[in-house]
Amino acid sequence: MTAPTTTTTLAYGPDRRAVDVHRPDGPPGPLPTVLLWHGRGPDERDVLAPLARAAAALGVLVAVPDWRPDAPDGGRSHLLDSAAFARELADGAPLVLAGWSLGARAAVAAALAPAAFDGFRPHAAVGLAGSYDTPAVSTGTVPLDDLRTADRGVPVHLLHGAGDLVVPAERSRALHAALLAHGHPVTHREPPTDHAGAIGGEYSPEARRCLPATGPRALAAGRAAAGLLAAAAR
Repeated sequence: MTAPTTTTTLAYGPDRRAVDVHRPDGPPGPLPTVLLWHGRGPDERDVLAPLARAAAALGVLVAVPDWRPDAPDGGRSHLLDSAAFARELADGAPLVLAGWSLGARAAVAAALAPAAFDGFRPHAAVGLAGSYDTPAVSTGTVPLDDLRTADRGVPVHLLHGAGDLVVPAERSRALHAALLAHGHPVTHREPPTDHAGAIGGEYSPEARRCLPATGPRALAAGRAAAGLLAAAAR
C-alpha cells in the first residue's frame, strides 16, 4: 500500500548543502529513516528522487543529500555531515544507510567499520549496484577487508542489476558470498536490469546523466529497490 508523499528541501552541514527529505503524508513525528547517497556525479540528489519518493510512499522517511565525490577529501566530510543530519531527523527511529554505485560502497563500508565513521552504527545498510573491493570514501577501508572485524549486528541488503555493464553484478555477488562466509546477515537480489535500472532509472547519453525510467524492467527494479529500502528501515 502506497501513500502520498511530500518533499522538502533543507540544508545540512557547515557548507549548507542541499538535502531532499521525502516523507509520507500523515501525522508529524519520527519515522523509520533512510539516508540515501547518490553515486559519482557531484550533487546529483535529483537522480535518486523517483526512488526516494517510491520508498517514502511505503511509509518511511528518505533523506537524499547532495555530496561531492570530487571534493579534496573525496566527499567524506559531506557524508559524515549528512549522517549527523539524518540521525537528528530520525530522532531515535531506525536509521538505514543506503547508496547507489559509489554511494553503495560508502554506505556498506560505514556499516561494516563504524569505528572509522565516527562510531555510527545504522539499523541496516543497503547497497544498490555497488562494488566493494576498493577503499570507500566514507571510511578509507575496503568493505571486503573489513569482514574479519565487522559488526555482525547490522544486516546488509544488496541489489544489483544482472545486466550491469558499469559495475558488474559479480561485485555484489562477491560481497554476498563473503558476508555469508563470515556469518553476517545479508540478502541479495539481481533483477534483470542495468546499472541505472537498479534505482529505477535510465542513462541518457544526451543529458549525460540518469533520468527516470520508462522501460518495464527498470521500472520493476526501481519498485524492488524502493521496497527493499522501506523493508530495511522497518
